[in-house]
Amino acid sequence: MSTFQANYLAISKQIEQLLVRQNPRGMATLKAHLRPGYILRAARLINQCRGTVLIGTGFPVLDTFETDGPVGAIALYQLLEQLGARPILVSGNPLCQVLASRYNTYQITVNQQQNLAGIATTALAQLQPQLVIAIERPGFTATGRYANMRGEDITGRCASFDYFLNQASCPTIGIGDGGNEIGMGNVAAVLGQLNITPAVTECDELVVADVSNWAAWGIIAMVSALQGHDFLATAQPLAILQFLSAHGSVDGVTRLNTLTEDGLAHTEGEQLIADLRKIVAIYQK
Repeated sequence: MSTFQANYLAISKQIEQLLVRQNPRGMATLKAHLRPGYILRAARLINQCRGTVLIGTGFPVLDTFETDGPVGAIALYQLLEQLGARPILVSGNPLCQVLASRYNTYQITVNQQQNLAGIATTALAQLQPQLVIAIERPGFTATGRYANMRGEDITGRCASFDYFLNQASCPTIGIGDGGNEIGMGNVAAVLGQLNITPAVTECDELVVADVSNWAAWGIIAMVSALQGHDFLATAQPLAILQFLSAHGSVDGVTRLNTLTEDGLAHTEGEQLIADLRKIVAIYQK
């Protein structure tokens, strides 16, 4: 292994640890069952993209959507645009209508439970993605339903993105923070240790974090290391939160329209970004 490769793996491991340092929902437990370097592997998949990338996001809470997921999806969207790729945000309404005011979007229908595989097949053939990413997207349970962190059945308020990953002929990334998201099927053997109705949908590369949005910042930090350019220098997590909040988002834990992520102040995410930048800077000296 070259010095550069060793440094990249070291950065990845530090980022992976940083992303689960608070461990409110047991992601440190899942991290121990993932092959180290998953941030690096996910970042490399993104770094090589110059074509279409689908980013599925949006977790329903009551009659709206939560802040966790869309913030990270937008951050990855902005990164991919800077890399020269063509990102598309995939979600159901009401989130899709909000995102469509600023970004390229593809709408999937809420509470559509028939021909889901066919819908994904058609979309994939039309869009021809080079990479598919799911960030804080509900994943199928063993019974083919969707459940939130409280164990409530939310199938009627979900749009399905699982088959986009299951049928993709390109690499797939799943990002989650609780065990009920797309991609968590990769660690199905240990999800029983968590107080969650687990998801079974798998992905090629699973990334876990205390807050799913934070995983996106971790991946962006790793791409910054690969590129030798600090993409986090222009990160605007608060501005993204304010945009979403103005359109009715809620915190997934408190269910309140606040500038928070999973019950945590927005300053927590800003501190994480500052810490990520320090890690990358050390290795670039």
